Formats: sequence, C-alpha cells, structure tokens
Amino acid sequence: MTENANNPFDINGQHFDATLYLQKLLKECTLKQIMDHEAEIIKNSQTLHSDMQTLVYENYNKFISATDTIRKMKTDFKEMEESMDLLAKNMDSITSFSEQISSTLQGTRQQIAKLSSVHTLLKKLQFLFKLPGNLKDRINEENYAQAVQDYVHAQRVLNQYSTMPSFQGIQKDCEDILEELKSKLRQQLHKKDASTKALAENVDLLLQLKEPADSLCAEFLVHAEARLIEQLEVLKDMCENDIIEFVDTSSSGFLSDLCLIVASYKDMFINRSLDDHNLVDDFDTKAMGHLNKFVVSNMRKYFDLVGKRVEDVADTAILVRALDRFHRRLQAINMLCQETDFARIGTDIVVNAGRKQCRNHLHSLKQHLSETLVKVRQTLATKVTQDGSDGGLAELQAMLIMPTIEKVKGVLQDLLVFLQPDLSFSLKTQFLQSFCVDEVREGLVIGFLHHLTATVAGFCNGSDVSKFPPTLLLLLSKMCIEYKENNVRYLLTTTDNLFNIDQYNSSENIVTPASEICDHFQEAAQNLLNHYVRIQGLAVSQMLRKSVETRDWLHTIEPRTVRAVMKRVVEDITAIDSQVAALYDSNDGQVDRSSDSSRKTHSVSVSRHYRSNWSSYTPSHIDSSLVTNIQKLFSEQIEIFSSVQFNKASILTGIIKISLKTFLECVRLRTFSKYGLQQIQVDTHYLQLYLWRFVSDEDVMHFLLNEILGSAVHRCLEPVLMEHSVVDIICERG
Repeated sequence: MTENANNPFDINGQHFDATLYLQKLLKECTLKQIMDHEAEIIKNSQTLHSDMQTLVYENYNKFISATDTIRKMKTDFKEMEESMDLLAKNMDSITSFSEQISSTLQGTRQQIAKLSSVHTLLKKLQFLFKLPGNLKDRINEENYAQAVQDYVHAQRVLNQYSTMPSFQGIQKDCEDILEELKSKLRQQLHKKDASTKALAENVDLLLQLKEPADSLCAEFLVHAEARLIEQLEVLKDMCENDIIEFVDTSSSGFLSDLCLIVASYKDMFINRSLDDHNLVDDFDTKAMGHLNKFVVSNMRKYFDLVGKRVEDVADTAILVRALDRFHRRLQAINMLCQETDFARIGTDIVVNAGRKQCRNHLHSLKQHLSETLVKVRQTLATKVTQDGSDGGLAELQAMLIMPTIEKVKGVLQDLLVFLQPDLSFSLKTQFLQSFCVDEVREGLVIGFLHHLTATVAGFCNGSDVSKFPPTLLLLLSKMCIEYKENNVRYLLTTTDNLFNIDQYNSSENIVTPASEICDHFQEAAQNLLNHYVRIQGLAVSQMLRKSVETRDWLHTIEPRTVRAVMKRVVEDITAIDSQVAALYDSNDGQVDRSSDSSRKTHSVSVSRHYRSNWSSYTPSHIDSSLVTNIQKLFSEQIEIFSSVQFNKASILTGIIKISLKTFLECVRLRTFSKYGLQQIQVDTHYLQLYLWRFVSDEDVMHFLLNEILGSAVHRCLEPVLMEHSVVDIICERG
C-alpha cells in the first residue's frame, strides 16, 4: 500500500510526477501508443469535468431545497403555536365546566350509580327471561355454536339463583331445550357427509355442555373411522390409476383426514384442561390409548393397500417418485403420532417394493434367456435342415452372451434410481443394506446366474435327445466357459461398484463370492460337453450298430470296396470337427500329423500279426490266443465315458472312443465268414486312415481298432486276412 501511495507513475496518486511519467511513456511506447494514450487521458479529463459539474448542480439544488424547507418550517411553527394556545384556553374552559357539573350533581351521584346497576341487572334478567326463546331460535336456525355460547354465558347466573321459583322455571325450560340441542349435535356426528372439521366442532360444543368425554371419544373415533374407510374404498377403486396419482390422492385424502382427526382429538380430549387434575391424568392415559389403537388400526389397512399397489408398477422411475412422496408424508405423520414409528414401516414397504421390482426384473431376465435359447435352437434347426451344416456358431454364441449381459446392465441402471441422494429413504441404512446386498446382488444378479446354470444343466437331464440339436450343447458349454472366465466377475464387479456393496456389506449380509459361481459354471460346462460327446457318439454308434446287425456276415461276398456306412462315419466326424473347431481351439501341437506313414506301418503290423496267428484255425494256436488275452489283462484299461477336456482333440477323441467301442461290442455278438472278416479288415483300415487326424491319442484308437479286428478274427469260421497291399488299394479307391 505504501509503494502504491508513493508511486510517481500512478496518475491517480498523490505523488504523481508528470515529467517522469512522460519520459517513461517516450521510452516504452511508440508514437501511435502515445497519441492513443493522450486521447484517452483527454477523454477521461472531459468525463471527470462533466461529472464535477453535475455534482455541483445537484448539491446546489439540494441547498436551495433545504433553504425552502427551513423557511416553511418557520411558518408552520408559528401556526402550531397559535393552535396550542387556543387548545390550552379550551381545556381551561372544559375544566371549569366539569367542576361546576360535579358540584351540581354531587348529591345525586350515588342515586345515578344505583340506577345504573339496576339497569344492568334488568338487562341480565331480560336476557335470562328471553333465553329459552333465543335457544329455540338458534336451534331452528341450526346456529348451534351461538346457542351453546348463550347458555354457557347464562349458566352461572342460573346456578346461583336456582333456589328462586322464577329462575327454576327458566332453568327447567333451558334444560329441556338443551336435551334437544344435544340430540341435534349427536345427530350431526352420525352424518356420513360431515367433514372432520365439522365433526370436531360438534364434539367441542358437546364438551362445553358437560357431556361425558369417554362416550364422546368413542363416538368421535367411530364416525372418524367410517370416514377413513370411505377414503380407503376410494383408494381401492384407484388401483388401476397411475401410482403417483394414487399416492397423491392418499396423501390429500386419507392421510390428511387422519392428521386432522388426530389433531382435533388431542385438542378436544387430551389438551383440554379440567378441574380435577387426577381425573385429567387418568383420562389422558385412556384417551391416548384409544387414539393409538385407532391410528395403528387404520394405518395398517393403509399400509396393506399401498403395499399391494406398489407391487405392479412397471416403470421403476415413476415407482421411486411415488415411494419418495409416500415416505416423506409418513415422516410428517411421525411428527404427529410419535408413539409409533410409521416411517420404519414405510421403509419396509419401500424395501418390499424394491424386492418386487428386482423379482420382476429377474423374471424378465429369465424370459429373455428362454427366448434367446429358443431363437438359437430354431436357428440351428433351420441351418441343419437347409444346408446340413452348423455354420456361424461363433455368431450364435455371441447371441447367447452379449444381449444377456447388456440386459443385466440395463436392469442394474434401472434399479439405480432407488439410490438417488435426494430421496427421503435413500440414506436409510436398513434400506440400503437390504436392497443393495440382499435384493440386487444376491437376489437378482446371483439369482439369475444360478438360474442360468440350472437352465443349461437341464439340457443334460432330458432323455429325449431329438428335442434339440446336439450343437446347442456345444454352444452352451462354450457359453458357460465364457461366463466362468470373464462375464461372472464382470457382472459382479459392475454390481458391486454401482451399488457400493463393499460399503453396505456386513457380517449379517454374507455375499456369494465370484469363485463359487465360477465353479458352478465350470461344472455346468463340463457336464454339457460330456453330454454332447455322448450324444454325438451315440448317433455315430447307431449307424455302426445297424450296419453290423442288419448284414449277413456268413454269406457276404469278397470285399471290393469300403462299406458306405464307414464313409458316412468319417463324414459325420469331419462335420463334428468343423463344429467344434468354430468354438474350441485344437490341442494337437504335440502330434505330428503331416504324414500317415506311421498309420500305414501300424496297419501292416496288425494285418501281419493276425495273419500269422490266424492263418489256420487249429488247436496249436490256442496258446497264442491265450497269451494275447493274458497280456490284455495287464494292459491299461481305456475309459470310454471319461470327462473330456475343453479342446477339439479331446472332444473328438471322446466321440470316436464311444463309436469304436460300440462297433467292437457289436462285432463280438456276430459270427463271420472269411469274406465277412476281410470286410471288417477293410472297414477298420479305412477308419484308421481317416480318423487318426481327429484324436489326441492315436494309441487309444489303434487299440480299439485292433480289438475290433481281433474280435472279428475270434468270431470267424475261417479266419483268413487279406494282404495289406490289397486292403490299402481298396481303401484308397473307396
């Protein structure tokens, strides 16, 4: 501040130096800037000059006006002084006249006072004599309040002079008229169209007439309850109306009437002062007990009606607005009726409404899932019918997952309106814990995920396989894997973040961990994939079984080609491979599938083994067969229906194991001729040539094929095998 005050360059300052200021401008500014600054200073100077002139003119006008005012005040004071002198003279004159009158009337003053009192008494007596007629007139005019006021005004005098015969007659007439008045007032209590305010006024009049308060309490509450029942009936008829309109009507109708009834009751019966204080305490206790029962009974009916009404609201935003208005009004009711916490009951209704809304959303999610599954099944059936393929499985799998995830997210966003900070119930810990943890996370999200796993598990329990295409099992298993790896944690994390689950979670509200849900999806995926393998293996097995059972193996001709059923088996396995490859990655990196030399070598060794051992069926070869069977006892047993892994090679291996095992069991039940055995030799060699690329463990497939050929040799009447070169030519030509 000191620096600014002593600054020589401050043009508005006290120590401004024009020379230094000019030198500074010449050093720092161009000619144009200096000229512009000069024009600005001139303009400011002219403005200041104009303002100074205006200020001078204004002050001059004020000075002239003040001079005129002072001059006028001098004139007014002179007139006022003359008026005060005149007033003083008049007061002196009045004083003298008053003294003269007092001296003149001094002798008759007592007589005048006596006459005045007699006159007042006569007026009172006149009022008493006219009282019965006045009461009649007031009753006929239905001016009951004025009638009660007249009687109460005269009651003390009548009681004081009740021993005098003339007053006894008046009192008797008044009492008869009062009975009629009380009857009229009680009739007003039973009118259906009487308002609560009119009801309270009539009760107040009866209390002024010394009617017993106990009976009036009962009559007042009975009639008030009838009024409230009518209000509730109106609300029942509005159940089809908008929920906000329903709440507003209930607030302006039922709740307003109830508040007015409670306030009137307390004013008339609780707060009214009585002479007997002991009686007051006893009566207040009884009256409050009756009032509390009355309020609780009617509020329970109201809560039942509101609780049913808020269950059938589709629009969550509108429902929340209505619940907010409902809860706010209950807080006002709590201020009037402090004996019962109606706000807590209202919070329970809000929680129930939120629970019902979550149940409705859960139902819509279940319905959406059902519709999606039906749509996917129809799409799969249509594609199989039209082109015999199951193309586009990746798109169908996305159709199963993405819309459902978006649907769940939309439901969560819809339910967030329950947590708006400006709502009267949004800060209630009871509501937040119950709604966010129990209803949204556990009831809705976890409940839907459990329903999802239960639904897909149902596809493994059905005995009728033809109801749905087997590819649907493959899609559902992949869907469960996707949920287990990504979507379960994503949905639960989203829910926890949106609804602050960590904040409201407590020891009483134990949330379901994501790992538990992931385990359910893993189990469901495994069961679906195992079931898919069994169904597909059963389909291929049916073809092989029929091909073995329907052929006469004892009278077959020499094989010249591969049977059509074997080609069909390879085609079906190839189609299944393309389906599985669209969803599951291959796990064949450890196997060299670039050449089939090992397969040919293996096939040659098999043929030579059986040709050398079974070139002639004589007893000398029984020992060799026995040794082979003993070796099988100590070899590792192949589990046909074991769980498959989540990769293409494991899935195809499972299907092929089931198919070859069926083929083996069917061969063991038949008897073969030489050419029948050779046909089996051609078929197994063909399967070995084309199925090796699908399996993860070729030794398993080779073992089963060896078993099939070995069983055919055992069941053959003339076990003679073909040369491998001939078999190879037949298979390549086929």
